[in-house]
This record gives sequence, C-alpha cells and structure tokens, in this order.
Amino acid sequence: MSVAPRPENHAALLMAIAQRQDRQAFATLFHAYAPRLKAWLQRGGAEPNQAEEMAQETMLAVWRKAGMYDPARSEPGTWIFAIARNLRLDALRRARLAVEEPEDTHPVALADAILATEQRAQRLRDAITQLPAEQAEALHLAFFEEFSHSRMEARLGVPLGTVKSRLRLAMARLRIALQDRI
Repeated sequence: MSVAPRPENHAALLMAIAQRQDRQAFATLFHAYAPRLKAWLQRGGAEPNQAEEMAQETMLAVWRKAGMYDPARSEPGTWIFAIARNLRLDALRRARLAVEEPEDTHPVALADAILATEQRAQRLRDAITQLPAEQAEALHLAFFEEFSHSRMEARLGVPLGTVKSRLRLAMARLRIALQDRI
C-alpha cells in the first residue's frame, strides 16, 4: 500500500512538474487531488460526469501552469482548488451565455445571421482600435491571451490596481462605442 505524500511535499511536487515535467510527481498530485476535486465540484452542484471532467481539466491546468505556482503566496491545495473554482465559474458563464440554435435554419436566414455576426465582430474590432494603447493591450492580454490580473501586472510592469483600471476603462469605452450597435 502506497502512502500519499504529505501536503507539505505537494509544493515540491509542483516544482518538479514545473522544472522537469516530472510525470511521477504529476501522477502523485493527480491521485491526491482529483477525487477531492470531483467531490467538491459535485457538492457545488455539478453532475458526476461533469465533475469528473472538470477535475481532469483542473489537473491538466495544474500540469500546464505548474510554473506559475508560488509557494510563498498559497498552499498547493489552495492553488489547485482556485484553478478548479475558476474553471467551474467559466463553465457556468459559458452555459449561461450559450446561444440556442436559431429555429429558422433556412440558408438565407443562416447567411443573414452569419453576416450580422461578422458585422458585430468588425464593429468590435474597430472600437478596440480606438482605445488608448495601454487599454487595448490590457484588453488583449486579458481576453485573447487569457492572462490573470497578476500575470498582467508582471507583464506590463504596472501595479495591479492600474491593470484593473485599464480593463475597467476599456470595457466602459467599448460599451459606449458599441451602444445600440451590437
């Protein structure tokens, strides 16, 4: 019978994944956290299959983002469960924003819908080009590169409050620019 490593060793396992892509360290973390993540997600309202999938997505993110883990900022479990929470929130947002397929699937109606979507996308691109460079860059990093605020802070070399202000101002300007057009 193998004994799971103690939680204080989980930080070392994350470092091994980040530095050497250590598969054994990942397997150990996976076995320690995947069942707990699944149970936690189910308690949060996810169906068993969805919880299983999200737990696996979380652990895949742990594999990919292990280099971002900072033991000075959080415990390994806290960091891993934060990833799961964020993935769960993203899934809820996607489900809420899911667009139902139009009832009218006539080719002309579909072409009109595609054209309207392309026109909205072009108006959005045009509005983004009108933003100040700092706001456009922050918007790009947040929404197209999927940077976290803290990662943006490091990349841009500005305080976290400035990152958030740039994003808030960019979104406000876009709302005004696109009002009644999208």
